[in-house]
Amino acid sequence: MNKLIAISSIDDILSEYRQTPIGLLLEYHNLNRPLDPYDKARLLVGMCMDNRKHLHIPDNFAFIIRSGGANLRYSEFKVSYAIGVGQVSHIALIGHDNCGMVNLNSRKNEFINGLVYMAGWEKEKAEEHFMHFAPMFEIGNETDFILSETKRLRLRYPKIQIAPLIYRVGDNKLYFIKET
Repeated sequence: MNKLIAISSIDDILSEYRQTPIGLLLEYHNLNRPLDPYDKARLLVGMCMDNRKHLHIPDNFAFIIRSGGANLRYSEFKVSYAIGVGQVSHIALIGHDNCGMVNLNSRKNEFINGLVYMAGWEKEKAEEHFMHFAPMFEIGNETDFILSETKRLRLRYPKIQIAPLIYRVGDNKLYFIKET
């Protein structure tokens, strides 16, 4: 993860994101900026559904879409809603290290056995379910996926500022992903 830029001070926030809702997100979460009151969302956060992550942000500050791997391909209507109806013009796309959507095939048996044991599925149906959906949700490398998803969303929503970020589970901090 040598593509990461740590944010330990306001000066570490990339200039294009300073004094934007993305900059504020980083100030709240990483720099412990006091939480301001908000009556409407200022940005959309797309992040993984992983339970190990929690953002330190004010109430009403952000729409949040949680999806495996921060993959917003199948949540695009919700993204459009946040932009069109919620009037947000900034998106923080947040992946994280040690994501379960990386190398899904290595978890195939765990997935299938879990559905059989926990949900009462027949093994064949659980297997079929995995084989059908795993290719759609496999993300490969976390940072590469976030960069490619950022690029895709920028093409789809050209007037929206989108920041590619990684949440490191070990220190609970957000990092920029270098784009060059």
